Amino acid sequence: MGSTRTAGTCREKGGVEANPALKRGGGGSAPGALASQAAASTSQVADGASRPAAEAIDAAVRAIRAGELVVLPTDTVYGLGADPREEAAVDRLLTAKGRGRDKPSPVLVASLGQAEGLVERIPDAAAALMRAHWPGALTLVLPARQLGWDLGETNGTVALRMPGHPVALSLLRRTGPLAVSSANLTGRPPATSVAQAREQLGEAVSVYLDGGECRGGAPSTIVGFDGARIRLYREGAVSRSDLSLVGEVAG
Repeated sequence: MGSTRTAGTCREKGGVEANPALKRGGGGSAPGALASQAAASTSQVADGASRPAAEAIDAAVRAIRAGELVVLPTDTVYGLGADPREEAAVDRLLTAKGRGRDKPSPVLVASLGQAEGLVERIPDAAAALMRAHWPGALTLVLPARQLGWDLGETNGTVALRMPGHPVALSLLRRTGPLAVSSANLTGRPPATSVAQAREQLGEAVSVYLDGGECRGGAPSTIVGFDGARIRLYREGAVSRSDLSLVGEVAG
């Protein structure tokens, strides 16, 4: 693996559009803003805009395509991303975190079209929750298609989320869906800055995308589906009462 790079992007100011990304397209990249890539120990963040620089995203795309790991900002905490199609890349992610295969990584997507390509079906309740809370801190566990991926012990499912952060969405539009776990060692607090992620993961990561401070706070809510019912596995940023607006909640 080559030397670690910190690819500067524009600091996130908030204001990600709520649902325009929820469409059946996956292509296109965000417009670039001034940014720089720095080697090894130098991390730089460009300021003045809310979109990632094309150069920074390019560096991350190259790393993903090479089977390497990338750290990226999301609307909750920083994530550690790998190509889910490459078993060695997923193994590298689990090893970097010190995490077992019994805790498979969720998959982040940039559009409804990407999500539809990964699952057997999307129940009506799941579609309603996607419309209401994507992009955002809601993870949906759905029956997976026969993808040939090895994310760990998934029991035939895939956990999907569309993050509400322009840097993450821009990367995902270029790479397609990514296996992403929180950018921290197992048992340590999740990273809300590139510095915190780098302190924990170091040279195991090829490219760090610096989108400024993530808000942290409540993690994503995780739900599954039992027929028309919503099964609540973990309550987080999306509350039980929010879920009940869509359908009956169990668990």
